[in-house]
Amino acid sequence: MAKVTRKPTGVRRSAAARNRSQKARAARSHTSGLFDRAMAALPFTEEQWHRFFLGAIIVAGLAIAWTIASYAGVPELAKAELSKSAARSGFEVSRVRVSGVERMNEQLVYERVLAEQDRPMPLVDLEDVRARLLELPWVEDARVSRQLPDTLKVDIVERVPHAVLRKPDRLVLIDAEGHELEPISAKAAEGKLLIEGPGAARQVQELGRLLDAAPALKPQIASAQWVGNRRWNLTFKTGQLLALPEGDLGAPALVKFAQLDGMHRLIGGKPIAIDMRVPDRAYLRCADGPCPKQMALNGRAQ
Repeated sequence: MAKVTRKPTGVRRSAAARNRSQKARAARSHTSGLFDRAMAALPFTEEQWHRFFLGAIIVAGLAIAWTIASYAGVPELAKAELSKSAARSGFEVSRVRVSGVERMNEQLVYERVLAEQDRPMPLVDLEDVRARLLELPWVEDARVSRQLPDTLKVDIVERVPHAVLRKPDRLVLIDAEGHELEPISAKAAEGKLLIEGPGAARQVQELGRLLDAAPALKPQIASAQWVGNRRWNLTFKTGQLLALPEGDLGAPALVKFAQLDGMHRLIGGKPIAIDMRVPDRAYLRCADGPCPKQMALNGRAQ
């Protein structure tokens, strides 16, 4: 009888399966051991870790719920209902209180704010109201706040009038930065510094710095003309004209003129025009033509 020998295929497969299972368990045991050791190294108890993961799950759930609600428009509906409830309880705009207005027309402020009248207080956009107020020429800054239950409080910071700008068709009141405030009549402009010349409005701040170099002369200046987009002519209240050089030379020349005026009383004297555009020299012109002498900037007559 022939002897049949069977290959132990099933035995080898079973052994291989057991080997893979053992390796997997060993790997999981090793990974779990590393994780457990890492967790143990942190200064938290197991109970604290459970609370942390529970809190993270709750926060994630709330975030998902809020996202779904936002897409469904729930927050807007809730806000509208809250606003209606506030209005029914008397929390709506029925009064506007304005402060800080001295020169401008206060009615212009009310016109910008009264659009909020009868609006529920929670729906009033304070920044939008402030932006509308800042569009007014006189308003340098504005603060808008709620005074519950029914009042909007508006604090205005006005611009300060500085001079009068002569334009081709009218006179305009401006501040020290050249912002136009409002038209002004010739009678109302009397006694105020008059500024003129193409592009003069953009040079008002520079003119201020120039006049600050000789503060004693400022009260005596009636007008300033921006010439050729490069320099200033100053006219005193006596009608005398002072021609200054351009650029950075203007302020030193004005200081020198102030010194000369202190020594020779030029303002109110015979010269009707003083030209200081040439360095270290002042050229004088009298009513009947050139003055009989020039004057050096060191104060000595020539």
